[in-house]
Amino acid sequence: MDLSLSIGSLTLPNPLIAASGCFGYGVEYADVVDLSTLGGVAVKGLFLSEREGHAPPRIVETPSGMLNAIGLQGIGVHRFIRERLPELRERRAIVIVNICGTTLDEYVEVARILSDAEGVHALELNISCPNIKEGGITFGCSLPGTHAVVSAVRKVTALPVIPKLTPNVTDVASFAKASEDAGADAVSLVNTFLAMAIDVHTRRPRLTNIVGGLSGPAIRPIAVRMVYECRRVVKIPIVGMGGIATADDVLEFMIAGANAVQVGTMNFVDPFIWDKLLSGVREYMTRHGIARLQDIVGTVDTRAREQAWISS
Repeated sequence: MDLSLSIGSLTLPNPLIAASGCFGYGVEYADVVDLSTLGGVAVKGLFLSEREGHAPPRIVETPSGMLNAIGLQGIGVHRFIRERLPELRERRAIVIVNICGTTLDEYVEVARILSDAEGVHALELNISCPNIKEGGITFGCSLPGTHAVVSAVRKVTALPVIPKLTPNVTDVASFAKASEDAGADAVSLVNTFLAMAIDVHTRRPRLTNIVGGLSGPAIRPIAVRMVYECRRVVKIPIVGMGGIATADDVLEFMIAGANAVQVGTMNFVDPFIWDKLLSGVREYMTRHGIARLQDIVGTVDTRAREQAWISS
């Protein structure tokens, strides 16, 4: 069985990637998960300097999901390289660093610094966090802004560049195409959906930030649809995410058009989910006589459904 895939010059052993923001810097899970068995670890977002994030409460459980407004708290790129990256290298993890910026120059500088760090395998550009007002989301909701960030980072690194797209736009596929045109090696989608929860007794928002990002199974069907739309317009690999909880969820994303997936919220529910997902994918391949997992990517058959819709 061949579960491998390529993103630019990088080869992943399987399509299961720990999602940024839900797996710490990877080392926090190292005692319960063999990091070398994962397709990759997308570490928590890094700015040039340390960042405190928002005041609590900043996480709220919702029906079939989770609402968060962490505010991209982080240790900054220099501390990450000094304190976390050595252990990730020792654990033989494939490290995908999620990078953030409040300005174009900050994205470029963080990318340049990480490109010189041993053990970093790819850069995921966070241009889609809905929980901060400055930087990232401003670029991610603008086609020229998306193109500008990807182009600028592309010029300063030989590492695979993977912009992480927001679902909080009218046509996410156009942003995937802008990323591809700017030189991205892949796109990851989707980040969380802008959402809100209110305490009816106090009549106050449950989050200090008022609004936050919704993740978990509640968003999965929308995320699958967006992956399907993007696959129809781009040729580069797609990393799909949004509420993945079972092997069938992984396979659904791949059949819709994703080459790999990220698993996020379920890490909080079941830190041991990785072996279950891999076993389920292998069982599916055996049952359907599939030797190479990438052969199922984008194979959803919509012809009969489309013809029925046209006829009606």
